Order: sequence, then structure tokens, then C-alpha cells
Amino acid sequence: MATKVMMEALSPTMEEGRLVKWVKNVGDAVKSGDTIAEVETDKAIMELVARGDGVLRAQFITEGTTGPIGQIIGVIAAADEDISGIGGGSAPAAAAPTAAPAATSEAPAPAAVSANSAHGAAEGTGAAEATAGATRSSPLARKLAAEKGLSLSSIQGSGPGGRIIKRDIDAASSATPAASAAPRAQSDAPAAPSAPSSATKPTSVAPAIQIDGEYKDITLTQMRKTIARRLGESIGPIPTFFLTSEIDMTNVGKLREQMTAAGDQFKVSVNDIILKAVAIALTRHPEVNAHWMGDHIRYFSAAHIGMAVATDDGLIVPVIRDAHLKGLGAIGKEARELAKRARERKLQPAEFTGGTFSVSNLGMFGIDQFTAIINPPEAAILAVGATETKPVWENGQFVPRQRMRVTMSCDHRIIDGAVGARFLQTFKQLLESPLMMLF
Repeated sequence: MATKVMMEALSPTMEEGRLVKWVKNVGDAVKSGDTIAEVETDKAIMELVARGDGVLRAQFITEGTTGPIGQIIGVIAAADEDISGIGGGSAPAAAAPTAAPAATSEAPAPAAVSANSAHGAAEGTGAAEATAGATRSSPLARKLAAEKGLSLSSIQGSGPGGRIIKRDIDAASSATPAASAAPRAQSDAPAAPSAPSSATKPTSVAPAIQIDGEYKDITLTQMRKTIARRLGESIGPIPTFFLTSEIDMTNVGKLREQMTAAGDQFKVSVNDIILKAVAIALTRHPEVNAHWMGDHIRYFSAAHIGMAVATDDGLIVPVIRDAHLKGLGAIGKEARELAKRARERKLQPAEFTGGTFSVSNLGMFGIDQFTAIINPPEAAILAVGATETKPVWENGQFVPRQRMRVTMSCDHRIIDGAVGARFLQTFKQLLESPLMMLF
């Protein structure tokens, strides 16, 4: 029996995917579980695996083409099986001849909803799509519009063929006062990249853009589309306030020197120590370690720390889970591995979801202070500036001290000013007396 190759939801927030590469060619033998294509999601490049045995008989989209969740992009079947009744969302890129005498259809059939994708089924495509007058919309979009009292006729669709999908409803509802109290989806793109160390010299992470003429248009990547959509869900609807504190990092510098002198295996970065201090502070102030869930607040006992990492295509936030239970060495090793995998676009969904608090560091670029955008549904994000030597008045004289400024962006629906201030006070104490992190 023929198996349809679907564009599957390979990440929790994926609504469409771009086919990067066909790993299997038409005519190749395929077994269930074999990688048949590489797909760019909104977070990484993932492997699309076969769901059946046979021969790859058809490819309905070409490399570089973007398709919605649930679209049929290929067919796996026996070499002599008739597949003329199966079509994709566009003309086949290639198709193996069928031994059946029936003539093939000139126009491919509408894309069906993938049974393997709950997200695709929720959004609906092809046969599951309904038309309300001249307005094309997914079932989930119609449901959300009805709940929010929105008229589909007044909303511009951004899905394939102008179809209205969930993100269009979210965007429309954010323009109303009621939207500020609505649940917000998880965002994976805070405002600034992570740095391994505030003292690290900056390196170029963005590809050079050569402009031969007045301007140059570059198609958005799946990641950049998600960044734009998710940040729009944060900076407008969320009532945000900011708390800034200057921290003496002199003792952190001495600690690092002592650990480095003990051997390379004990070497850690300033950023590793910051992540550990954040994790400990969160366990002491669980009211900051929280998510806004729309009609309730969810507080966490474990500190799952997201660290913003810059890639060529944008920002992604890999998560160090249970950071409060891990030593500095373990945090440093995991942070380096996750950052490397993030830049290579090889993170798995479990590695960039589920964060409870995020840290963004621009210290390596010499930025003294900045504000970062909250990563919904998280309650706060910490923006870390550079560590600099400054004269500080102590015991009747100026002495050189290492100072660092941090700014915490807080969701006022969850965190009050005094609550955020107490968290920063604990965080500051841990960094100014780092031996406290051992207890």
C-alpha cells in the first residue's frame, strides 16, 4: 500500500517547512525509518524519515521549496503500484513511471492532513480546509477568531494561498486591549545573543551581505519568520518593566583564575558562572521562575535556563535543564555543546523548549547595558553587559574593581517590582561572593 510522505511538524512551533535536500531520489529503495529528506523548521534543520517501506516513487516539491504542515511532498510505494490518484501541493518534481495502465492526473490533488502530525491536523490543510465565503482559513484559526470575537473578513492571511492561520489571529488579537491577557505561545528568540564570556573578543556570526546596486532582497528563513512573529507577541502585549543593577565581579575574576590554574578541566567562563548564579537565585525566588498561562500562573521548582545564542539565521535559545543541580564544569560543557549545535542548526526540539528563565549576554561586544525582550510565556529575561575595570571608592581611596551591569526585563502580570528587586539582590550577592554558590 502506498505511503504518503508528508511535511510533518518537526518542532513544536513549526507551521511550515522548507525542503533543504532530498536524501533519497526517485527510484531509490526506502525502509521505514530511513531519512528521506532534510527540512528546515523554524529552529533547526531536521531529518524527515520514511513512514513505510517500498520505493520513493514521486517527489512533489523541489529543494528550496516551502510547504505547510500536512502537505504531501512525495510517495513511497511498490515499484509496480498505481499511484496516479496521489498528488502533492504542486506539480511533481520527479516521478517514477507506474506500471498501472491508468492515466495520471494532469493536476495534483489537494494536500491531505498528515495523520502523523497533531499540529498539522489542528491547523488543517487541503481537504480539511474550509472556505467561509471568499475567506480561506484553517479550522484552528476559525475557532480562535470566534473565541476572540474577530471577523475573518477583516484579517489578512499569511498562509499558503492567503489562508488565515493561527499566527494571523494572534496578530489581529494583539491589536486589542484584551490581547494583553491572552495566553502567549512559547517564544525562542530573545533580543540578544549569548556570549561564552564577557571578556571574549567579538567574532562575526552573521554572513556578509554583498549589495550590488541600490538594494538587495533576501528571502526570510523559517527561523527569521518565527523570530519576527514571536517577538511581536512579547514587546506589545506584555506589560514590561526593567530593573538594572551593577555588580562587582572582582571575586568572580579571582575564582576563574584559581580554577584555570588548577587545570584546563576546571576552566569556566564568566557566562557559566552567571548561569549558575541565576539558577540558584531562581530556586530561592520561585515567584520569578514562572510562566504566564493566561488564566493562571505556573511556578517551577526546577531552573531550566535558556541562553540566547546567535546563529547566521537569527537567535535561538537552547535550554540547560536543572541548572541548579549542576556544577560549574557541567554547565560550561553543556553550554558549549548546545551553542555549537545551535550554530550548526542541529538542535533537537527538546533542547530548545521548556525554559523557565532566559539569559542574554552582549558583553562580548562591549555593550555596557541593554534591555532584552521577554521570551513568552516566561516571566523575565536577564540582559548581561560587559565586565569593565572601574575606579571604586573604598576606605578613603579609589581602587580598581571589575564591574558589570545587568538589566532584568519583568512581566508585571507575574512579577512586582519588589519581587524582581529581591531576586536581583540575591543574584548580586552570589556573584560578589561566589563561594556562596557552594552552599
